[in-house]
Amino acid sequence: MYASMMVPVLALVCWTLVMWTWMYATRIPAMQKAGLKPAKLKEKSELDVLPRGVRQIADNHNHLHEQPVLFYALAMYSHLVGVGDPVNIGFAWSYVILRIAHSLFQATVNFIPVRFLIYTLATLCLFVIVIRNVIALLA
Repeated sequence: MYASMMVPVLALVCWTLVMWTWMYATRIPAMQKAGLKPAKLKEKSELDVLPRGVRQIADNHNHLHEQPVLFYALAMYSHLVGVGDPVNIGFAWSYVILRIAHSLFQATVNFIPVRFLIYTLATLCLFVIVIRNVIALLA
């Protein structure tokens, strides 16, 4: 069951929805407390009055729609061309675990040097999967 590149994809999709839920569970009450009316907002900057913790969660939700797009494409490619071997699956899971750690760290502590380290380690997982796919293509 776990021997597929698709399971880490599902796990990251599920995590993204967890962050979406956390974002709205904190953002809606904060907007109400700040007297913001969603229908009257015209710019994202109007949300800058919300507490930093609320904005950090929303920022992370946005981040889960940026680099992970590469992960999704890479995982699909690996799966479809048959390079979804145990090594790539291990790196895919490592990527997902690091992205979850990145989310939790950004949403709570948000010390940028550590957050950047987590992000970099996750990115290195993508590099390894890409390199292994290119080698398999050229072999």
